[in-house]
Amino acid sequence: MYTFGFIGTGNMGGALAKAAAKSTKNILLADHFAEKAEALAQQLGCDCADNIAVVRSCRYVFLGVKPQMMADMLTSVRDALCCRDDIILVTMAAGLRIATIRELAGHDFKTIRIMPNTPVEVGEGEILYTPSENVTQAELDEFLSLMQYAGQLTAIPESLMDAGCSLSGCGPAFVFKFIRALAQGGVNAGIDEKTAIALAAQTVVGAAKLLTASPLDPETLIKNVCSPGGSTIEGVKSLDADNFEGAVEKAVAASYKRNQELGKA
Repeated sequence: MYTFGFIGTGNMGGALAKAAAKSTKNILLADHFAEKAEALAQQLGCDCADNIAVVRSCRYVFLGVKPQMMADMLTSVRDALCCRDDIILVTMAAGLRIATIRELAGHDFKTIRIMPNTPVEVGEGEILYTPSENVTQAELDEFLSLMQYAGQLTAIPESLMDAGCSLSGCGPAFVFKFIRALAQGGVNAGIDEKTAIALAAQTVVGAAKLLTASPLDPETLIKNVCSPGGSTIEGVKSLDADNFEGAVEKAVAASYKRNQELGKA
């Protein structure tokens, strides 16, 4: 019996597998493109097989397929699933509730719904999670312990999972766009691109760590950087004039709307 099984080793499934492998090599990988699973298995020092084998022989099975593909995938493994009363499904499909996963799987399987983000690959991720009512505390504790190297794990009611996904799940893409723009500003001022990206990335890392370690709220921290008549406040005024914060809020809202649409598809 394997501890973890992954059906789908794309960007997110692969990132989670890399994090899980820091706790255990007792992992079985599968992907529609077998060579992708084989390459990752070789990299991590674990095994690979097909979807049926994963369902038959793994304790925690990550369903790493797109929401639109979930129904077909679960239908294809339903016969193998019906023979398991100890399996725990781990779904990361945006918009799909636990009840939907169980309906597609054909039984009220123990299920943990998660919403990770890509920084789990380097141990700095955010994983939102909510378990079904029949997952025991011991099982949940084991899962959280095994996934500890992925980053921060935060319990959240399922009713807020779509909202959380639009923030922490989609958020890295928004942050990368900000870093790219921040770096380009440095390039425009004469800094070479490689150095500018490194400076921008470290600035974001440092600012985030300061915020999480400080008792001060973001508004106060902004004011602490903005000396009257200085250069920072001029940049902040420019961001405000272009409605920077409003644009970011609008991006989160657009992602939230799409998450809700995916759940209804």
